[in-house]
Amino acid sequence: MRRRSDHSPTRRVSRAVGDEGVLALMCDSTNAMRDGVSPSEEEVSTSLTKIIEDAKGRVAITTFSSNVGRIRSIAKASAAAGREVLLLGSSMKRVCDVARDVGLMEGLNPFIAEDEFGYIPRDKVVVILTGSQGRSRAALAKISHDEMRNVALTAGDTVVFSSRAIPGNEKAINDIKNGLVEQGIHIVTDSEALVHVSGHPRRNELQQMYQWTRPQMLVPVHGEAAHLTAQAELGLQSGIKTVPRVRNGDILRLAPGPATVIGTAPHGLIYKDGGLIGDFEEMGIGERRKLSFAGHVAVNVILDAPTTSPPTRSSFRSACPSSTTRARDMNDTLYDAVLGAVESIPRGKRKDIAMVTEAVRRAIRGTANDVWGKKPVVTVFINKL
Repeated sequence: MRRRSDHSPTRRVSRAVGDEGVLALMCDSTNAMRDGVSPSEEEVSTSLTKIIEDAKGRVAITTFSSNVGRIRSIAKASAAAGREVLLLGSSMKRVCDVARDVGLMEGLNPFIAEDEFGYIPRDKVVVILTGSQGRSRAALAKISHDEMRNVALTAGDTVVFSSRAIPGNEKAINDIKNGLVEQGIHIVTDSEALVHVSGHPRRNELQQMYQWTRPQMLVPVHGEAAHLTAQAELGLQSGIKTVPRVRNGDILRLAPGPATVIGTAPHGLIYKDGGLIGDFEEMGIGERRKLSFAGHVAVNVILDAPTTSPPTRSSFRSACPSSTTRARDMNDTLYDAVLGAVESIPRGKRKDIAMVTEAVRRAIRGTANDVWGKKPVVTVFINKL
């Protein structure tokens, strides 16, 4: 929601809905901890126009590829500054193709082709590109490593981050910025200029929506626990009597009767790997992550006579270092660990395959940790002759 005049269509529609009666307002909480009112997209466009006009060289602006309004703002600012626009990044192009099909790109000059970039004067071009969140294969990351075939920036050019870092992406974004700085490229972020405005309402805007819609209850959604709690407190302070506590997966019954969480629904991350789609457990993500940093050992132990004999030579297949810090073969070290584990079990109990399997698994993990510092994933096979 943006700042509107008292006679705006948004206000009229919201108040009309409120007059009919609103049972529950489910409302975004992301900016519920920020006071004031968010700047408008028009103000961002004005600021971007000035940055583009003042730039001496090329200007590249990275933003969320799904933000069609921002792409339009950049394109209009570029036209006002007398510059051509190049779109870079597959997701950016795909979103703009869809936006064009539904009529959201009307009134904009045509975008130039990538192979035209090198023939346009440096002060006559703007690039709108992906990479604002530091993704390693996005267009901006490739440019920061000078890996693009037809597009490159040089010292004196400007890169504008028309976005805000999503928590967790800071390091990847800083790596890209450092790569650009090393090339002599000037960087502009929302801490230096008004180049980004959030699409999430701040506290004053939330209170305005409460006043317009006058809901019987408020359901804070979209945000972390601190954001959800902040909006819940704001709603109560604003006179909304019912603010149920819900979290991801909760099924909330709004009526009849008091608002109550009555169950849970499947939720969380969904992974696509090749032709398969599933959740964390179904796709084996946890086990595969362990494999990526701790390796795997598969051991086949053959027992001649479980009640009387130690194991014969075991066979190993491992994705671990081939030698220990003592320059000894890792398999020899692990074999000794297996032998010691089996021999430590009283002969009368060696027929308990589960006991032998667990003893061998623990011995391999413990020995690998002693000589390597990591505990690999271990698969044990026990065979009796």
